[in-house]
Amino acid sequence: GGGKVATGGVVPAGDGAFYPATVLTVERDNDILNNEIFGPVAPIVIIESDEEAIELANASPYGLISYVYSQDLRRALRVAEAMESGMVAINRGVISDPAAPFGGYKASGLGREGGFDGIHEFLEKKYIGVEL
Repeated sequence: GGGKVATGGVVPAGDGAFYPATVLTVERDNDILNNEIFGPVAPIVIIESDEEAIELANASPYGLISYVYSQDLRRALRVAEAMESGMVAINRGVISDPAAPFGGYKASGLGREGGFDGIHEFLEKKYIGVEL
């Protein structure tokens, strides 16, 4: 199931692939909340508590990037720590950084690239066991 258009959603005539801002109302069982979406989409769900936000975020089979916005940094950090996500951005839209490991949890993939942790993805490791 999909969301319902609250405002916008009209594709302009002419060439190009530019769409005006569109706001959809979404429910917890909508596809956009249960699939890994790569696109200029930001589903907004109103929640009543931090616990509800964490539960909703962690219910997804994916966990690449999560975003937390709050005026209370301690609260935001508590929520970020509890999220099953490889990266969490707090009060920022861009999270990637060459010095940081990039990668997700769950069905968003295994392993990391970038940063100190990422270099290990390119190393060949070997265990040799010897009985003396």
